Amino acid sequence: MKNNSELKKFALILGIFFAVYFLPVGNTKLTQAILESITLLKWYAREHVILCLVPAFFVAGVIAVFISRASVVRYFGAQAEKWLSYTVAALSGSILAVCSCTILPLFSGIYRRGAGLGPAIAFLYSGPAINIMAIILTARILGPEIGIARVIGAVFFSIVIGLIMQWIYRKEEKEKSESDLKIFDEKETRPLWQTASLFFILVGILVFANWGQPQTETGLWFSIWTQKWLITGFFSVLLAIVFITILRIKTWKVLVVSAAVGGTAILLPGNQLLPFVVSIAGVTWIISQKEELRFWRNATWGFAKQILPLLGMGVMIAGFLLGSPEGGEGLIPSKWIAGLVGGNSLRANLLASIVGAFMYFATLTEVPILQGLMVAGMGKGPALAPLLAGPALSLPNMLVIVGVMGLKKTILFVVLVVVMATFSGFIFGLIV
Repeated sequence: MKNNSELKKFALILGIFFAVYFLPVGNTKLTQAILESITLLKWYAREHVILCLVPAFFVAGVIAVFISRASVVRYFGAQAEKWLSYTVAALSGSILAVCSCTILPLFSGIYRRGAGLGPAIAFLYSGPAINIMAIILTARILGPEIGIARVIGAVFFSIVIGLIMQWIYRKEEKEKSESDLKIFDEKETRPLWQTASLFFILVGILVFANWGQPQTETGLWFSIWTQKWLITGFFSVLLAIVFITILRIKTWKVLVVSAAVGGTAILLPGNQLLPFVVSIAGVTWIISQKEELRFWRNATWGFAKQILPLLGMGVMIAGFLLGSPEGGEGLIPSKWIAGLVGGNSLRANLLASIVGAFMYFATLTEVPILQGLMVAGMGKGPALAPLLAGPALSLPNMLVIVGVMGLKKTILFVVLVVVMATFSGFIFGLIV
């Protein structure tokens, strides 16, 4: 046993030595790919960690601590009415304007609290896939037929993929549902309306802080974007009221945090990010003041330390292979991809689905990327395929899902999404 262990160590050292020895340092393509991986990681850290992921971690913490398993099981468990659980899960994306990574803490929260595999998967897929801003932007830029096909396909996908996975793992889910019957009498730690108030206020902050700028400077979405920080501030005031009236935090502590956030905003009027950081630090301090709320803090930290390292690793790999949103190329040239997704063959749709599944799309960024590819010759069918596969999946997303529900279920989920996106794109290409 000892010899085998030493042999493995020797093989590892030898492998690292040869990898470093033959490292093509002078190769410009490799150097560019490494630079793009770091660039994408930096871009991701600036654009998504503070505004997207951190609020999502706090929301997931609320689910994990304040919402009883009995409530989750009642609405999303195996014994729940399927029409209700799948409808709620499938339509959640119209409310949550999040990307494939921001949905992960929320998915992890409901899955670990007892949600059935099928509804949890429907929620995981629909969250990033059908947010209303993305649908409108798709229809306006890529054409109304692609926009309509995207929303129909996304809702249909989320339900069908959830039902398929629920059926394949029906024995496991049956055992889970039998154990769920024992927890229906579990009591809420506080009245449901109080938890719901806290939940929806945090979701409001998450949604409006990340409201993307529309392509045109007219209409409702642009008006909301121009006032996004005012609306986010309004939800922050509501959060302060909840802290005082419902969570029973001493008023002076909430006022100290509010003054720090307001003072930062006044002193740095052009910087919205720093007041947001101060508010996050303030909320963390506030919820550390009471024993009950410290469970919320600990749950939030638990999600962060599980998800962030895997996301960082996945983002760097995606940048290394496919480049960054700033326009730089990774190891795989974009012209290769554009050249292979022309027409409407099954191969073109399959390739578009696979690339869409592994590439990281921030919320709304998939539309201008696909617009450029369509200008370069991409067919309408292969353009729809990554719209159905991409927002719900990414390499960073996959790495985290493995840790939540296991490798086999993750592979099945990815395969189902890619296969359904491929055939949907192919059929759409034949129709239009």
